[in-house]
Amino acid sequence: MPKDPAAKIIRNEEWGDYHLFRIESAAVTPGSQPGQFLMVRVNDSIYPLLRRPLSIHARERTILEIFFKVTGQGTALLAQRKEGQELDILGPLGKGFAWDAGLKGQAVLLVGGGRGIAPLYFLAQELRASGVRVKVLYGGRSLPDLALRQKFEKSGLDVACSTDDGTHGFRGVVTELLQEEIKKNIPAALYACGPDPMMKKTAEIAGRKKIPAQFSLESMMGCGFGACWGCVKRIRKGDAGAWRKICEDGPVFSAEEIVWEEEN
Repeated sequence: MPKDPAAKIIRNEEWGDYHLFRIESAAVTPGSQPGQFLMVRVNDSIYPLLRRPLSIHARERTILEIFFKVTGQGTALLAQRKEGQELDILGPLGKGFAWDAGLKGQAVLLVGGGRGIAPLYFLAQELRASGVRVKVLYGGRSLPDLALRQKFEKSGLDVACSTDDGTHGFRGVVTELLQEEIKKNIPAALYACGPDPMMKKTAEIAGRKKIPAQFSLESMMGCGFGACWGCVKRIRKGDAGAWRKICEDGPVFSAEEIVWEEEN
């Protein structure tokens, strides 16, 4: 698999705890697809030992972008990296989002909660290039959690935002905004990434309306390529649930495959 121990950080944009890295890597960028991820070494020392999995946010020639929120020691160390420094990355890894020519001219919804918005920008751009009509629903607890709102809007994408506290856009959680959108128009497909409770509710909504849906699951990963079995989740095979590795078999799965926690 491609590895670049000397990918160059050419931009580190910051919005509080949120960061967007623009990275140059001719070795890793080619062939990357929406929904795939990188395993990123966050420090030059041996601690912390494990890399961090981060979704590919955008791709442009030899440039990749990753978007993340500081949530622990690993991401805190990564956030300190400066423009011009090198970054050790491994990827692209995993199975990404899928669509076919039948979606051309159809309307789809992309639903992102908080940092879960990360892979949906790349997906939105690729879908739009394929002739698909895309609308993005972007949810956060408050306005500061919508760090990429202006980037989506400036790219010409149709974006509707929600905040739990009503500081921007629709007042309520993003799944409530989704329900309002579906009342207006049933999309041909739905794609989502975010916290498990948000995605479980999104799956329930899609199921009731019989909307084909795909979800990018979030998980802590040890290796990123299936060797350690550290990121397993129950995924349906026929009528039964079987343990499958998110990093290798996913991270993207169709709605009907996923066994949500309450079903275990």
